[in-house]
Amino acid sequence: MGEKHSGEGHTKLSRSVYEQELYRLQTELVAMQEWVRADGARLVVVFEGRDAAGKGSTIKRVTQYLNPRVARIVALPRPTERERTQWYFQRYTEHLPAAGEIVLFDRSWYNRAGVERVMGFCTPAEHQRFLRQCPVFERMLVEDGILLRKYWFSVSDEVQEHRFRRRLEDPTRRWKLSPMDLESLTRWEEYSRAKDEMFVHTDIAEAPWYVVESDDKRRSRLNMIAHLLSTVPYRDITPPALELPPRPPASGYRRPPRDLQTYVPDHAAGLE
Repeated sequence: MGEKHSGEGHTKLSRSVYEQELYRLQTELVAMQEWVRADGARLVVVFEGRDAAGKGSTIKRVTQYLNPRVARIVALPRPTERERTQWYFQRYTEHLPAAGEIVLFDRSWYNRAGVERVMGFCTPAEHQRFLRQCPVFERMLVEDGILLRKYWFSVSDEVQEHRFRRRLEDPTRRWKLSPMDLESLTRWEEYSRAKDEMFVHTDIAEAPWYVVESDDKRRSRLNMIAHLLSTVPYRDITPPALELPPRPPASGYRRPPRDLQTYVPDHAAGLE
């Protein structure tokens, strides 16, 4: 049975309304970024949820206008043999932000509570240890001053299957599908139980989970970004006024002949 979302009765946002509000929110994200940089804040945003729930596309909208020197995305591959012998959280701590940085985790340490648990990539003892240690780990982050925000993107089984089919048919998005993704269709209830157990242990007051209903991607992106902005105590940091300096007069420079350089072929000319 699919997840029922309270947003199912809403009419779909028009593209013009969506794009106008998205740009307004992205402008605020830039203002938040400037506050993070100037104030030396550290912000961590965790994106978790079902496969094809819209995490990646939301991250793209969040970072579209941000400075990559301030805001970076962490999407770790499967652990190496050496990393498998480390303390589980060790490979994530090295990616935490320093002062003036924003880190967005495209999946995170919660892999252990989801795919590793369901697919048998960790032992039951490792899974239970994670559930005990994760709240302690996150309380330590918050106590140290890190702003930690955790978002769970929820999608119904029907919409997930529809998005998988679209990816299969689109050569630009086929890379997003893996055998692991397809197997999630047959393990829907197992993932649901794993997520419910994860929430019981890790939905803590210091770092609560925020659920984003994402059957409608436009609404979910706007809702998530607006909520993030509402939880960060940023203020407007007005940058100093800048003026373009006058271009100095020519001083005799002559450009080398064009035939001494190799130019990219004019592919666009053949489209006209």
